[in-house]
Amino acid sequence: MADGVYPPSKPTTARPGGPPAFPPTKAQATGATRLAYRPYPAKAAPRRRRGLCCSCCLFFVMLLTVLVILAVLAGGIFYAIYRPRRPAFSVSTLRVVSFNVSSSGHLTSRLDVNVTSRNPNKKLAYLYDPITFSILSGGANLGDGSFRAFVQDAGSVTPLSAPASTSGQELDAATASSLRRNRGGVPVEVEMETKAGVKIGGLKTKRIGMKVRCEGLNVALPVGKKAAAASPGGDCTVKLRLKIWKWSIQ
Repeated sequence: MADGVYPPSKPTTARPGGPPAFPPTKAQATGATRLAYRPYPAKAAPRRRRGLCCSCCLFFVMLLTVLVILAVLAGGIFYAIYRPRRPAFSVSTLRVVSFNVSSSGHLTSRLDVNVTSRNPNKKLAYLYDPITFSILSGGANLGDGSFRAFVQDAGSVTPLSAPASTSGQELDAATASSLRRNRGGVPVEVEMETKAGVKIGGLKTKRIGMKVRCEGLNVALPVGKKAAAASPGGDCTVKLRLKIWKWSIQ
C-alpha cells in the first residue's frame, strides 16, 4: 500500500517561549492575496462647462468695450458739430416791495424779481420746466416764487419776471435783529432750480436737473410804505445734475 499523507492527530503547539499559534485565515488557506486600498480620485469639473462660462464672460467684456467706444465716438462727433454750452443767467433787478419783521420775530415780505436767461448755442434750443426760486439772506428766506416754463431758441435772450413772497416766517433772534438794523441794505442770494432738455431740430432729449445760484447781490430794505430801489448785478453759476440709477453727478 502506498504511503499516504495524513494530517496530524494533534494541533501543533507553539514552541516554548514563542508566540501562540493561531489557525490560518481563509485567505491564507485559499492562497488569495488581499489588494491594497486605493481611494477613488475626485471627479474633475467638466471642462466643457468651464469653457462655456469663460466664453460668455469674454463676450460680454468685448460687447461692453465696443459700446463704450461707440458712446465716446458719438459724444466726440456731437461736440465737434454742435459745440454745446451751458445757458447763462443774470439777475436784472431785485426790488423789495414790502418788508416787515414783527416784534415776535416773524417775517412778512414781497419782492419783484427779474432774471435774464441767455442761450449761447447757435444750433441748440433749450426746453425749460417751470423754474422755482428762493431769495435768501443769511439764515432767512425772504421769499419764494416761480418763473413760467418756456422754450429758448438758439442764440436768444429771454427775460423772466415773477414776484416772491413769504408770510409769517419765524426767524431766530439774531437774524431778526440783524434785519431790523440793516435797513440800508442786506446781502442776498438767489437760488433757482428746474429741469431742462435740449432740442436739436426735431429731436428732444430727456430733461435733466439744473441748479442756478446767483451771489454778490445787495438790496435795500424799504422804509415805511415806500418800496426800496432796485438792485441789479450778481454772478450766477449753473450746475447740471445728471442722475445715473441711484447716483447724482453735478
